[in-house]
Order: sequence, then structure tokens, then C-alpha cells
Amino acid sequence: MDVDLRLVRYFTVVAEYGNFGRAATKLHVAQPSLSRQIQRLEAQLGVRLFDRSPQGSSLTDAGQAYLPRARTLLQEAEYAADAARAAGRSPGITVGYAEGLVITACVQELRRRHPDGRVRTRHLDWRDTDALAEGRLDALVAYGPLPFPADGFRVTRLHEESRVLVMPASHHLADGKPVSLRALSDEELVACVSTPVLWSTPRPVGDRPAPPAPANDDSYEDKLELVATGHCVAIFPAGDRRAAAREDLVMVPVVDIDPCEVVLVTRADDPNPLLGSLEDVARTVLGTASRRENDELPVA
Repeated sequence: MDVDLRLVRYFTVVAEYGNFGRAATKLHVAQPSLSRQIQRLEAQLGVRLFDRSPQGSSLTDAGQAYLPRARTLLQEAEYAADAARAAGRSPGITVGYAEGLVITACVQELRRRHPDGRVRTRHLDWRDTDALAEGRLDALVAYGPLPFPADGFRVTRLHEESRVLVMPASHHLADGKPVSLRALSDEELVACVSTPVLWSTPRPVGDRPAPPAPANDDSYEDKLELVATGHCVAIFPAGDRRAAAREDLVMVPVVDIDPCEVVLVTRADDPNPLLGSLEDVARTVLGTASRRENDELPVA
């Protein structure tokens, strides 16, 4: 049986309002036209759906039986349309990346491989730890260890990165030579809870007293100011080049500290068709880029 869904919708609206006049206003059609459309539906079904009276319209037994199924029919039609539109759209992916990481080459290659795909990026600061779990991202490139539990996620190791000491240009170790942690024995290094960066506890410099220790909500730039003024030093992943933009800071390799990992994180059950390609690109492009960066560490 061919049923016009428009007629089915008209029927559900009249049933909701119990009055042809109010239903016609809701549907933006003339009342006589609405009445004729309901009669058409009744003729197709071979039953009377409404009892009409001066006080309004009430559902017959047949109408009461038809109403819930009519609503289901309309809902399923909407679901079917949504599914068709989703299947017809080009696949999309949003790739997040943590502070200090650069994923430009990876994104460019992914777009080259999938010119019809919708590839977006989103930069995250260290506080935004729920973006992947909440679905605001499809994938995340980040430093390990992760600042959130890995349960329910697929974590792919991309590469290891060595680390560098960041200090003011006036520091006695700022001669461009690699340093050992032994040379920092007088520094009290504190690891950040959500990043691989270590910051030293601020100390007095000459007649300048030590400023307060960085607070949890201090920005990266605020903390870097403490380094630039000589009150502390920091240890960064070698690929984090943000400090290199400042002429008053120097970065040198640290030779005897464990490297940090760069990982790709996705939801374990995510069926997104672009994720497999992203993993392949990330392994190839980001790994190669990182090795090159580690070989070309900035010096004084």
C-alpha cells in the first residue's frame, strides 16, 4: 500500500489538537483542504479515523490503533532520511593536538590522500582533557603520559622525543653544549601533572626575591616569563619549539633524561573511516619530522 507521509502527518496533528481548525492553523493549510486530505487517507485505509462533531474531532477505535504506528512511521522516515544524508556526506575528522606539537605536515598529507574528506584541526591547552571523550575530537596527537585514563581509547606510539633545557641567555649553562642532570642538582625540578614539561622552583636572583611558584591556572607564557627573568629553568620535549622564538632564551640538549613519547589517541570503538589513514600518515610523517627536529636542536 502506498501511503503519502504528508497525509499521515496531517492525521497526527489533527489527533494532537482534536480540532480541524486548530490543526489547519498549525499546518498552515486551509481547513477545507485539511478535511479533504484526511478523507483521502481514510479512503486509502478503508476505515474512518475521526468522529466529527461541533465540539471537535475524536479518534475512532481505528484512529486510536493507527496513531502510535503513524508516529513511528514518521519517525522511521526521518531516521531513514538522516541515515541517507550521513552516508552521502564526505567523511570528516577533527584532529586535536596538544600544546607544543606541530601537525601541519600530517594534516596536509591526510588532506592530499582524501581530497573529499573534511579534515579539521583543534588546538588544545593542557586543561582540556575531555575533548576526545566528549566527541569534540576524533583523534588526538599528544605527549605521553596522557593526562586522562586510557581505558576505552586506542593509544598508538608514534615516536620518542629527547628533551632540552630551556634557560635564560644569561645562564651559566647557556653555551650551547649538552648538559647533564647533574649540572642541575641545585635546581628543584617539578613535573607538570598534564604535560611532559618540568619547571624548577623559582629562586632569588641577586637582590631580587623569588617570585611565587607558578599556579595551576598560570599560562605557559606566564611560566616562561619566570625562565626569561632568570628565576627558574625548564625541561621541554625537543620538538616543542615555542621557546625558540624568544631571543632571551636558550635551548640545549639534556643527555641523561628519559625521552618522552608522542602518541596518537583515538576512541577504541570509533568506526570513522579516516582514522586508519590518519594513523598511517601520523606514523610516517610525524615520526620523520620528529627525528629531523631532534637532529637539529637549537643551540646558543
